Amino acid sequence: MQILNATAPHNLFGLEGQEYSKSKFVAIPVPYDSTVSYGTGARHGPNAIIEASRHMELYDERLSNDPSKAGIFTTEEIEPDVDSPAKTVARIEKEVGIVMDGGKVPIILGGEHTVALGGIFAAASRHRDLSVLHFDAHSDSRDSFMGSRYSHACIMARAREKVKSCLSVGVRSIDSESAKKYGKDMLFMKDISGMGLKKLASSILERLGDKVYVTIDLDVLDPSEMPSVGTPEPDGMKYSELVAILGQLLKGKTLVGFDICELAPIPFLKAPDYLAAKLAYKLVAYGSQYHMG
Repeated sequence: MQILNATAPHNLFGLEGQEYSKSKFVAIPVPYDSTVSYGTGARHGPNAIIEASRHMELYDERLSNDPSKAGIFTTEEIEPDVDSPAKTVARIEKEVGIVMDGGKVPIILGGEHTVALGGIFAAASRHRDLSVLHFDAHSDSRDSFMGSRYSHACIMARAREKVKSCLSVGVRSIDSESAKKYGKDMLFMKDISGMGLKKLASSILERLGDKVYVTIDLDVLDPSEMPSVGTPEPDGMKYSELVAILGQLLKGKTLVGFDICELAPIPFLKAPDYLAAKLAYKLVAYGSQYHMG
């Protein structure tokens, strides 16, 4: 029986009749937060993003089109492997690889930031000239943290073992060893605050290749706009700045995949969930407009 007055389907952006074979984008929810070191709850992030996205208008007034027409299929949640974060990453990498081999763009919905490694590893094994563009308040560059080399605090250390071109943007929290070792691969918030959009975009673009994987820890944003994260660092980017920069950076580039991580929903506070959903949709919009693969 078909209900005549049904609510939007429970998938990313609440889309009717989405078919995997006809979709350019594939959303993969990963409810995982086993290595978080401060605030918990990121395992609830994927569902919160999906729920908020079901209430969005799908016409993009800036681009004057409906990006959802590219097709966005949502898979079932990936079940984390509770034995170890490394096994969870391997599980994600396998699933993302299937999506990429099908000529589609994966959207990983975290979960803690460790889940991004599954997407990065899958992309790195398929694109020798890959660039990883990392937006985060934290450098995530420790070799090991709390006994794990796959902690959410280590993802960029692991990414650099697979990808030569990695750039972190918006960093404002870093340990001294990482600062000395990887500082040249970062644009700190203190440096970009006065740059202006054009100068910042130019500074980033000169470090990117043609194929880009984007990984976003939502704590890159200022807590005034994004309080729903495990470690909310003050003096962050604004949503409008992040969206404008992404729009500039993805022109003429191939977006091979992206993730949005670390949303830890706060009960009855819906604005951050909605922001995360809008951010995902902006990346779909830019990826579908500029995607060349």
